[in-house]
Amino acid sequence: MAQPYDFMDAQALSGRLTARFPEAMVVIAPGRNEVTIDVAAPQWLATAVALRDEFGFELCVDVSGVDYLSYGSDEWDTDVSSEGFSRGVEGKSAGRFVWGEQPNGAAAAPERRFAAVAHLLSCQHNERVRLRTFADNDDLPVVDSLTSVWPGVNWFEREAFDLYGIVFEGHPDLRRILTDYGFVGHPFRKDFPLIGNVEVRYDADKKRVVYEPVSIEPRVLVPRVIRDDARYETAQGEAAQRGEVKK
Repeated sequence: MAQPYDFMDAQALSGRLTARFPEAMVVIAPGRNEVTIDVAAPQWLATAVALRDEFGFELCVDVSGVDYLSYGSDEWDTDVSSEGFSRGVEGKSAGRFVWGEQPNGAAAAPERRFAAVAHLLSCQHNERVRLRTFADNDDLPVVDSLTSVWPGVNWFEREAFDLYGIVFEGHPDLRRILTDYGFVGHPFRKDFPLIGNVEVRYDADKKRVVYEPVSIEPRVLVPRVIRDDARYETAQGEAAQRGEVKK
C-alpha cells in the first residue's frame, strides 16, 4: 500500500495542479495531506485526460457519488439529558421518514447537491489525487463518463448511477447494477427513506414474489441515552478493595 503523503509532497503536487488548472480549486486536507482538485462539470472529462496523460495518473481506482443534502447540519444535541440526544428522540433527519415526506432542513438545500468523485493513482510517481465535480442540475445530475479515459470505471459509474441517480453521459451501458430492475428511486440519496418504500415477500397463493408498501415505521438507530462504560473502573475499584492488583 502506498504511504500517505507528507506535507511537502502534497504541497508540491498541489502547486503543479494549480499551475496547470488555474480555474480549478485545489485543496489539501489538513492532517491527512490528501489533495483534491475541484473542477466545473464541463471540464471534468478534459481534466481527467490531462491528469492521465500529463501527470501520470494511469489508474482510476474508484468513482463514487455524493449527495450533499443536509451536509454540515448537526443532528446531535451534545448536551445529554434524560431524554437523550436529539437525533434519538425526535426529528425527521435525512433518511428517517417515510416515502413521500421530506427530511428536516430540506428547504435549505445546498447550492449544488450532487457530486461525482474520482480517486486517481499514479504508480510511477507514487501519487494520489481526488478529482471532484458537481453536477449543474440537481433534478437530473449529469456528468461526462470517464470510461473513454479509464475503461475500468464502467461498473463504478453504474453503481453511482444506481445509488445516486447521477447520469454519466457517454457511458456504453448505463443501467442499474445493485438494485432490482424495477426498483424505484436511488437508495443512497439523502431524501430516500432508510426503510425504503416497498418490501418483498413470497405470496403462496400467487406463487410468486410480490412488492408491497413498507409495513414498519421509520427506525432510529441511535440510542436515546448514551452513557459512559464504567465496567473497567468498577472492576479496578473492586480489585483494590480485595487487595488484588489488576493489570
